[in-house]
Amino acid sequence: MGFSFWLARLRSCSNKSAFSNAFRDSFYHYKSQLNTCQKNLPSTIAEKTNSHAFSWSSCLLPLAFAVSAGSLTFQSHNNHPSLCEPSNLDSRKVTIGGKASTEFVVKGTHKEVPQELIDELKAICQDNMTLDYDERFYHGKPQNSFHKAVNIPDVVVFPRSEEEVSQIVKSCNKHKVPIVPYGGATSIEGHTLSPNGGVCIDMTLMKRVKALHIRDMDVVVEPGIGWMELNEYLEPYGLFFPLDPGPGATIGGMCATRCSGSLAVRYGTMRDNVISLKVVLANGDIVKTASRARKSAAGYDLTRLMIGSEGTLGVVTEVTLRLQKIPEHSVVAMCNFPTIKDAADVAIDTMLSGIQVSRVELLDEVQVRAINIANGKNLPEVPTLMFEFIGTEDPEAKKELWKIRKEALWACFAMEPNFEAMISDVCVPLSNLAELISRSKQELDASSLVCTVIAHAGDGNFHTVILFDPNEEEHRREAERLNQFMVYTALSMEGTCTGEHGVGTGKMKYLEKEFGIEALQTMKRIKTALDPNNIMNPGKLIPPHVCF
Repeated sequence: MGFSFWLARLRSCSNKSAFSNAFRDSFYHYKSQLNTCQKNLPSTIAEKTNSHAFSWSSCLLPLAFAVSAGSLTFQSHNNHPSLCEPSNLDSRKVTIGGKASTEFVVKGTHKEVPQELIDELKAICQDNMTLDYDERFYHGKPQNSFHKAVNIPDVVVFPRSEEEVSQIVKSCNKHKVPIVPYGGATSIEGHTLSPNGGVCIDMTLMKRVKALHIRDMDVVVEPGIGWMELNEYLEPYGLFFPLDPGPGATIGGMCATRCSGSLAVRYGTMRDNVISLKVVLANGDIVKTASRARKSAAGYDLTRLMIGSEGTLGVVTEVTLRLQKIPEHSVVAMCNFPTIKDAADVAIDTMLSGIQVSRVELLDEVQVRAINIANGKNLPEVPTLMFEFIGTEDPEAKKELWKIRKEALWACFAMEPNFEAMISDVCVPLSNLAELISRSKQELDASSLVCTVIAHAGDGNFHTVILFDPNEEEHRREAERLNQFMVYTALSMEGTCTGEHGVGTGKMKYLEKEFGIEALQTMKRIKTALDPNNIMNPGKLIPPHVCF
């Protein structure tokens, strides 16, 4: 290929990534020619003088032109930053989440928040904001996540209304300052980290029930209300909201991470139970995503677009939820098995039998041991299935059993009080669950780390809690290896890297393998269109290497 071919290719590049690839190819093409020239180099001065076949210029001149063209092309592209990078943040130092990344401390750059923005936030929020270091540090570290960031929020604000959220976001966008929405902070993949500092918008003061429509079986709430608080409010009406993730989770955060819970096998996930949203976009506009009707074929499904967007497209300020009647009777059964594969096989067979179950939860023998230690119980320490069926019941016994299951994570720390937990979450088609758990369990049992297994066995969702000392590099690498083993095993079975915990910073590195680069580029286009200044929870969900 001639010089004109390479020069044309360099000039046609639309972004830095494409240019880098083209320049590399042209450089090595002419380097190869140079090596050939060197091999043919005459050995004596006389030979050099008399040789007409050898010409340095034929080898070096194209290479020089390529470098020169590269310099000019690179200079021109500097005026139009690549869409790989946010225009206002230096992402070259942000290494988390790229392919093959094993980092869990999120690196970012920090730009001082202008005093003008501080004054604007003070005018909007009055006393409902803080610059206190301890409060900012608390908001910069999720409660139960091993992920960390080098920076913390510069400011924490506590809006009380949708209009205040809109004004806050509008001001941040004007000053190009990052924002991180914050709810119950129960997420475990680094969703609420502030790697670039900025403004943390704590939504917990917005927790009103705005409207309850009993005959329509729906409720309109603000995002800061917890699902447990909401169900206490609904219980006198004989209604409940069926999604039950970790205690402390708020409705807004549950929307952001597209969460599920143990009842998803019967009632579906957050995607299935949100009727409509109101969302503040990056420019401060307030968008209503749908009407309150149960069915609609009108326009793009903006509700589903926002569910699971993890604060990268907007801040949820209002949620309309589908409700269910509280079952009159239900019964919980616990069944023990010799192996975890036997337990998983029975869970699958139960679902295929058509038996109406509300929950099917699987715990391995290590998790049962943790429960015994933490709660003073004497449960058989073998693989165990917990079922909930419609039928007669002892309500107090049922609550106690499910309380034990809901507190499984805290029970794990009773075995290793000074360790942290890496919680892996994968999901596969139901028919593959037994094999996934069996293969993962072999790897987990062979590890030197303490690992427990919990599964929403009715819908193919599998969790493990890996306890490790974050100060021990060998521990951390082993925990990451186990996490990666389970993710890759799930992906090989047509599964997903995260069933209900979301992406955040922790699972970004697996998305290209799961979706392919084209899908990620499509997500990046949507993100860029709605948030051109990249202020909405930057550094989350979409891997940093994705360009378009």
